[in-house]
Amino acid sequence: MRAAVMYSAGDVRVENRPDPKIQQPTDAIVRVVLSCVCGSDLWPYKSMPATGTGRPMGHEFLGVIEDTGSQARTLKTGDLVVTPFTYCDNTCDFCRKGLQPSCRHGGRYGLDGVDGGQGEAVRVPQADGTLVKLPPSPLSSTAARSAAWAFRSTRTAPSALP
Repeated sequence: MRAAVMYSAGDVRVENRPDPKIQQPTDAIVRVVLSCVCGSDLWPYKSMPATGTGRPMGHEFLGVIEDTGSQARTLKTGDLVVTPFTYCDNTCDFCRKGLQPSCRHGGRYGLDGVDGGQGEAVRVPQADGTLVKLPPSPLSSTAARSAAWAFRSTRTAPSALP
């Protein structure tokens, strides 16, 4: 899959990365349909120290569930979902107080082996606590996958990017 990766301040690349796979039974794989650049994505653009491996970018996205782990019980393949900027179990003491960014079992996209939202697919840990299933809409699973394919097929190849 292709994804945006930041290597240092001002050095953002679109590159091929491994497709995400289920690693924990609470994971889901989401095929990204829409993503955005948040202001907090841009903070490291001026200050991130150089890294040899890069950091996947992005943390707010909408997509279609492609696969779920055995303990992801509220989601199924084809569901249209949206995610907040962090992942969480939504059951710990912090989550129950509405402090999901402080979840004891949560984290941030693009760190600790978790994909960023500015890629074609994302492994979402703690999927049941994180992902919000959207009601049926014109972007139902088949339409969303078709839109995502059409979008990908019209983009400029990474090698042609400046």
